[in-house]
Amino acid sequence: MFLTTLRRRNPAFILAAQHLHQQGHIPANSYVIDLDAVEANARLIRSEADRHHLKVFAMTKQVSRNSGFCRAVMRGGIERAVAVDMACAVACHGAGLRIGHLGHLVQVPRGEASYGANVLQPDFWTVFSPEKAAEAAKAAHAAGREQALLARVQTSGDVFYPGHEGGFPAEEAVNAARMIAAMDGAHFAGITTFPAQLYDHASRTIRSTPNLSTLSRTADALANAGFSGIEINAPGTTSAVTLEALAQAGATQVEPGNGLHGTTPLHAVQDLPETPAVLYLTEVSHLHAGRAYCFGGGLYIDPVFPEYDVQALVGPAPTTDAADLRSVIVPPPAAIDYYGMIDASTGAAPSSGDTVVFGFRGQAFVTRAYSVGIRGVASGNLHVETIENCFGHAEPWPLLK
Repeated sequence: MFLTTLRRRNPAFILAAQHLHQQGHIPANSYVIDLDAVEANARLIRSEADRHHLKVFAMTKQVSRNSGFCRAVMRGGIERAVAVDMACAVACHGAGLRIGHLGHLVQVPRGEASYGANVLQPDFWTVFSPEKAAEAAKAAHAAGREQALLARVQTSGDVFYPGHEGGFPAEEAVNAARMIAAMDGAHFAGITTFPAQLYDHASRTIRSTPNLSTLSRTADALANAGFSGIEINAPGTTSAVTLEALAQAGATQVEPGNGLHGTTPLHAVQDLPETPAVLYLTEVSHLHAGRAYCFGGGLYIDPVFPEYDVQALVGPAPTTDAADLRSVIVPPPAAIDYYGMIDASTGAAPSSGDTVVFGFRGQAFVTRAYSVGIRGVASGNLHVETIENCFGHAEPWPLLK
């Protein structure tokens, strides 16, 4: 679905990625990132956030914590990351992007709390329970620090993805805040949830979830109990156009992820300020029974839309032409995506080695795909800056030199 927007709004990026692949500079099974566009996107999000006095933490997991992506975000004025898990934190830290928020969505394992407190030293650390608060405080105290803790809050009627549940009951937030404030090595800094906003496909708009109201009510209760300067962290489907509503709801912290590369669900149906800046590239392996099989490994489609006709650009030369679009069967999530199956029943059949380009709203960190950062799309001075794995570690390419 995002390929349509990508073809219209950033066709030079598609052509550049295809060219680099055909020249042997990009491997198959790669999430390719237009780093110049990411930098521009980060700059406009930073500017809009400043206008609303919002702290901004970049989410990097969707493009596998790629170090080139991290540097592009920093050039755009966003200097801190939200780490979805410890692997994310380590990769961002290694790329020079400071950790603004740790422990959300994934709590810090007990044995890694010391590393978080001593090495990562995040601005904010989210905890879901008294036990996790105690672990964070103990690690910070041992490191000679006082850690700002955010309490994840929740109540009946809040919305969570399956497996994301957890947090202090919102009705008990004041007691939780007092408990955290009494711990050596920690102080209570504020509250968080996820998601605070979601895309609504029926109306094709972004809507606040009940969670955002829970944050507002909880912040009021905390203020009435004497807590001041409360941070309200409100992530979810964040782009420049959603920041005003979040600020009006009381948010003080936002965490753009897909917005940094122009692939929030809203980007697929509206032209937002951010430029689409990521694609998935692979190549044809072989043909069989009217289908061309392309290498998989990163064929993950984030299920924010109902099922649709997945298409890809397929050809031996750079192209964005509609005539080169072909329908593709992508293996279901329960299967291993060794290959995607391209319809080769009409027209000239694809050939082995042809480039295949998809437009996904990806989550590259859960795949075995490469992430590749390229620069110079607009200038024509193309070069590959980074080829990395899902942990943000450099990968050699070509494999044989």
